Amino acid sequence: MNINNFPSIEQMTNQIGSNQAVKQPMPPIENSQFSFEEILKSKTNLDDNKVVFSKHANERLDSRNITLTATQMDRLNEATKLATEKGIKESLVMLDDYSFIVNTKNNMVVTALSKAEKNVFTNIDGAVIA
Repeated sequence: MNINNFPSIEQMTNQIGSNQAVKQPMPPIENSQFSFEEILKSKTNLDDNKVVFSKHANERLDSRNITLTATQMDRLNEATKLATEKGIKESLVMLDDYSFIVNTKNNMVVTALSKAEKNVFTNIDGAVIA
């Protein structure tokens, strides 16, 4: 094996040392009037009053042919807000012919069911009938 084709450590050290750019100091970070949470929400377009659907919930909506109207979405959002105000963490929201499990901390619908399905709900700590 011929190692003569590779530069030595000393050669590499000299080469790296001579090619390094002078680092510029970072500009100071200005104090912001907004909290990190407010900036993050504005950048991700999250709204505290709007629920989002998990991948699993979206799959259930599709497989069960559940389509919500704007009015039903408003009622679901209101029910989630009410559950949050009451201190419920994992809520069963019953809305017309549908049932939703909502994680109120994340405003996320975890799963969705239609009235025709018989089911047992576990790991919930409250329910809202909307």
